[in-house]
Amino acid sequence: MNEQLHTILHHIKNSHIAVIGDVIVDEYLIGNATRISREAPVPVLEFASRKLIVGGASNPSANLATLGARVSQMGVVGDDDFASALRQLLTEKTIDIRGIITDHTRPTTVKTRIMAQMGLRFPQQVARLDRLSRQPISPTIQNAIIGQLLAQLASIHAVLCSDYHGGLLTPALVDAIRDTAGDKLLTADAQGEFDKYHGFDVVKCNADEAQHALALSLQTDTDFAHAASRLCQSLNLRGGMVITRGSDGMTIAQATGEVHHIPAPYVTDVYDTVGAGDTTIALLTGALCAGATYPQAGLLANIASGLVVRRVGNYTPSIAEIIAELDRDED
Repeated sequence: MNEQLHTILHHIKNSHIAVIGDVIVDEYLIGNATRISREAPVPVLEFASRKLIVGGASNPSANLATLGARVSQMGVVGDDDFASALRQLLTEKTIDIRGIITDHTRPTTVKTRIMAQMGLRFPQQVARLDRLSRQPISPTIQNAIIGQLLAQLASIHAVLCSDYHGGLLTPALVDAIRDTAGDKLLTADAQGEFDKYHGFDVVKCNADEAQHALALSLQTDTDFAHAASRLCQSLNLRGGMVITRGSDGMTIAQATGEVHHIPAPYVTDVYDTVGAGDTTIALLTGALCAGATYPQAGLLANIASGLVVRRVGNYTPSIAEIIAELDRDED
């Protein structure tokens, strides 16, 4: 079994995947907590460092690039310094940025996390400040995105939509992506926006999003099996519906009627869940491109996301790390 999974991981590098979605810059401002302010009951942080990381729809791209896939990033940014920083960060990861379109009417989306450092502990998040516009993109921006997809379509194996509800993935753009992509593998991290992605191959959500969409309380494997099957059928998915369940792993309902419950790896130290969902959809997409079955793709996604939650902030596991974890679980 592990040899097959090793082969799948190594074959991801043969894939060309377009990632379309709300690109974000994650800014971390880290300071040492020295005292409580006299002005208010809050900690005073003395600035120590600043770090910029690709986030949002750029994080699945970074995960796939780390695994060796050819990745084309498509999204919208403002005309500002953060847009330049994002392009540089993606270029350093060998990600194609021709599909990042500038919209002078909106800012680049930035999530600034204020992190407090104390001694040898991991930095703790104190606050977050978001700079963004949720205005739907214009027809001009939509046409530019689809133009980039068309220009590269001949070599693309899959299109991954990463929806952070930032105004890019409008119903009109998703319809255009579906029509343009044709028989390419279509996957989406819907984050609760299910209806837009009808007719895709794979749609992923978490347990809370599934419960909200179906107005049901989901507790048992049977509950999740029914929920995933119902969503798969109602969305007319060509492949399967994936519901992630945290420490309980994930449930996958395939269009063929098969249902799989994939256990999560045993993780003792969870420091941060940021980026785990991005890693999941990236591994699902990459593994399916590499010929994995749905249970195999789900297992690899769970292993990889289990590595992410052990770090603070977005993290992109390498093939070597995933293989080491697979072999450790086999022992």
